Amino acid sequence: MGRKVTVATCSLNQWALDFEGNLQRILKSIEIAKHKGARYRLGPELEICGYGCWDHYYESDTLLHSLQVLAALLESPVTRDIICDVGMPVMHRNVRYNCRVIFLNRRILLIRPKMALANEGNYRELRWFTPWSRSRQTEEYFLPRMLQDLTKQETVPFGDAVLATRDTCIGSEICEELWTPHSPHVDMGLDGVEIFTNASGSHHVLRKAHARVDLVTMATTKNGGIYLLANQKGCDGDRLYYDGCAMIAMNGHIFAQGSQFSLDDVEVLTATLDLEDVRSYRAEISSRNLAASRVSPYPRVKVDFALSCREDLLEPLSEPVEWKYHSPAEEISLGPACWLWDFLRRSQQAGFFLPLSGGVDSAATACLVYSLCRQVCEAVKNGNQEVLADVRTIVNQISYTPQDPRELCGRILTTCYMASENSSRETCNRATELAQQIGSHHIGLNIDPAVKAVVGIFSLVTGTSPLFAVQGGSSRENLALQNVQARIRMVVAYLFAQLSLWSRGARGGLLVLGSANVDESLLGYLTKYDCSSADINPIGGISKSDLRAFVQFCIERFQLPALQSILAAPATAELEPLTNGQVSQTDEEDMGMTYAELSVYGRLRKVAKTGPYSMFCRLLTMWGHICTPRQVAEKVKRFFSKYSANRHKMTTLTPAYHAESYSPDDNRFDLRPFLYHTGWPWQFRCIENQVLQLERREAQDLDGVD
Repeated sequence: MGRKVTVATCSLNQWALDFEGNLQRILKSIEIAKHKGARYRLGPELEICGYGCWDHYYESDTLLHSLQVLAALLESPVTRDIICDVGMPVMHRNVRYNCRVIFLNRRILLIRPKMALANEGNYRELRWFTPWSRSRQTEEYFLPRMLQDLTKQETVPFGDAVLATRDTCIGSEICEELWTPHSPHVDMGLDGVEIFTNASGSHHVLRKAHARVDLVTMATTKNGGIYLLANQKGCDGDRLYYDGCAMIAMNGHIFAQGSQFSLDDVEVLTATLDLEDVRSYRAEISSRNLAASRVSPYPRVKVDFALSCREDLLEPLSEPVEWKYHSPAEEISLGPACWLWDFLRRSQQAGFFLPLSGGVDSAATACLVYSLCRQVCEAVKNGNQEVLADVRTIVNQISYTPQDPRELCGRILTTCYMASENSSRETCNRATELAQQIGSHHIGLNIDPAVKAVVGIFSLVTGTSPLFAVQGGSSRENLALQNVQARIRMVVAYLFAQLSLWSRGARGGLLVLGSANVDESLLGYLTKYDCSSADINPIGGISKSDLRAFVQFCIERFQLPALQSILAAPATAELEPLTNGQVSQTDEEDMGMTYAELSVYGRLRKVAKTGPYSMFCRLLTMWGHICTPRQVAEKVKRFFSKYSANRHKMTTLTPAYHAESYSPDDNRFDLRPFLYHTGWPWQFRCIENQVLQLERREAQDLDGVD
């Protein structure tokens, strides 16, 4: 009597529109799943075309090529004798759906369209797809001729149905459906579905891994059952990093955990579980059984196939495992580094160029590249042939095998300290010391001749010479002189990124890395088109406080003592003249607020969705023990004035790794105007009226005490 089932789920590093590569990764995952004895294989959401196709979903080519890949999968001997569950866009009666296509032995069993679409934050599924709204109903889908010839089927069921095999019942929910208040697994479980599958396209956000795990374990705690979750992994073409975490759970326990970050393009998890454990678990929950007797049934697609074998008495069962989470500092060391790896190999560049200032932000970015080098060496040591082939292509050496992260870092990372007359000796030394410890190819240069030449052109044309504030200049002159230094650094960075390998007799160009953190971007504390302008920015979605924690982590984990003096130094732009050789300018003084305060403003503005007045009201209670209402009001006004005056800078922000829920990224995540009334007259008047009221009340209370 067979009742033990072996099921497989996976994380795949798919790439938007890379139909050839995506097909090969899907086939490899099915091959591994079969080799491990699985008879059902689940893959990530929209895995055939890659999740992040965005407006390419509008194109008939995307639908056509997805069908061609499906045909190749149906035809492949690899897909024999295993139920394959793949994701792709499907057009049904002129409407585009985000679907699962489930097939076995060249026959399509069911096309299951997604019923709840993700449409918040970075997600815009309603822009391209329509949710299937006919619960527990199916229609006939007429197969295109190219598939009819293969499957010998004219129509297949399309809609909200479940699969009934000889030994069990399987139901799908897709990504967002797990997060909805009434997920499909609730009623499916009550209707006797024993195996739930979830194909996800879920991206990394710091401190959020537990949310997925909690939802899956809770789903099977309340209802019993086996739950498989598949997810995409890696950068599939934009700011997001899909963070794997494939898993298999049963009755509230995890039985298989996939990695959250890795350089493996294909990762397959399997578990062998006993269906009787599901049945006995459910039998005991009388409230569930009462609800089950009332539930509306799902249409069942009968499948003449069993997931279990008849003789499975000696088949060993999987044991529950404890889910292991990364600390936020570990998440930063791994996620953005893997994202950089995908960017580097897929853009076919030869490495990275990083302006290294001796401050925390650029040091953190350098550490991410060093972390990447460590992961590459580790992957090669563990026999990852794809990583070895990629790294050989990047360094243009067919026999190269990386063993030492420092040596690899010297090949793929060029760091550059760009001094000016306003730079201190200390920051120069800190940058040089860090470069030596991580092994990067380091360049030191001075930008003063270029700055003088550009300012000289202005003086020649206008007959005036701007001065810094300490030399008697106005604030306009002071700011312009700071900005010209910052912008020249960007021009120099791109010149060296294009030609520094050429000057060394090596091929290729370098990707320029930016290193503005999420808090600076939020306030606009950066010069438009300075070194914050780059090809990509791995730390642009990470707060200053998290970056400091990450740098502390690197000191211990990577043994980089040079970081200690970088952490201890006050953050400074070094764009104004030194006072007696010492830095006179600090970031927090310049901004008029601390980085810690900035993180609070950022979360309230984006996550809590507060305008100036609501933020003031919230902060009155949060900061009431350290600030008077008037001080709180001044802080809120200062933030909103600066934020709105600088919002235009977000339109040119370098594409950054998305890691934080309060990112101000203007591209898709945080859609706002960039021409504001920076005086906020109505809103600030509401705050002022409230402050006056509170001050009057306080005065009355004091009078009462007298």
